Amino acid sequence: MSRAMQSLPASYFDALYAADPDPWRFRSSPYEAAKYQATLDSLPRARYGRVLEIGCSIGVLTQMLAPRCDHLLALDGSARALAAARRTCAGLPQVSLEQREVPRQWPRGRYDLILFSELLYYLDEEDLARVAAQTLRALSREGEVLLVHWTGTTEYPLSGDAAVEGFMAAAGPTLRALRQERTDRYRLDLLRLRPSA
Repeated sequence: MSRAMQSLPASYFDALYAADPDPWRFRSSPYEAAKYQATLDSLPRARYGRVLEIGCSIGVLTQMLAPRCDHLLALDGSARALAAARRTCAGLPQVSLEQREVPRQWPRGRYDLILFSELLYYLDEEDLARVAAQTLRALSREGEVLLVHWTGTTEYPLSGDAAVEGFMAAAGPTLRALRQERTDRYRLDLLRLRPSA
């Protein structure tokens, strides 16, 4: 399996969603359901003010996270995925959905939580470093970052481990690990901005 050398563009994902509206079985997979529950269970706060979800796909996790947020901005580069996410999250006034590709179209504002679920390995090393820098600038005081990534073999620019380790290396000591867990299929890393940052 050959690995992509550059960050995957929105067109890559639009083609996947054109062929299958739920290509990773987010709605039906027991693996995804268990991972989503572990994602929510890992969050140390019962409620967050402003949350940024990068790579919301069709909005399944977005819908589950929304009740714990005063405002949730969910982004995806794929117009097709966002159309599905809008249907999934209809009736949730605290959720805003925007089509953006990071790092090129990073949103303004500061956030108490930034979530990257199954996303960072789609970026090449240069874009990963840019995303880490943008994340640091966008976190509120003692804000948190949650990374959840598949650790199996892929054709993406980075493996799950390389993406997470690269993100943490680029962020440097400004972020400290609160929780790091590993299953046989994915890893979960919860980081917090140090108070002095």
